[in-house]
Amino acid sequence: MDRTRSIVRPYAWTGGRTETAYDLPIEALISTNRATLARIGTRMTHDHRSIAELCRSTRSVAEVAALLSLPLGVARVVLGDMASAGMVTVHRAKSTAGEQPDLSMMERVLIGLRNL
Repeated sequence: MDRTRSIVRPYAWTGGRTETAYDLPIEALISTNRATLARIGTRMTHDHRSIAELCRSTRSVAEVAALLSLPLGVARVVLGDMASAGMVTVHRAKSTAGEQPDLSMMERVLIGLRNL
């Protein structure tokens, strides 16, 4: 998604929406599912194709935004739409009250944020 030459405003990419059916925190992990991988190159938007290719390897929402040079809010809406359509799988971290967060996940999120 090369947005550097685009004259389209970010809110236009999402139809003016800032929210989606999915609540996607920046650390939520996203991966492309097999059905979507099988149809890359068919009737997918350029944005969806770029995300599907990128998420062949599981990535956080923050990583997707940084690697595709998208504003975080736009990435969350597009990823939420893709999740609603069954194009990607959202992997949520399981934690219980009082449990320490996974340090490796926090390090990956920090690296993603530094790359923004």
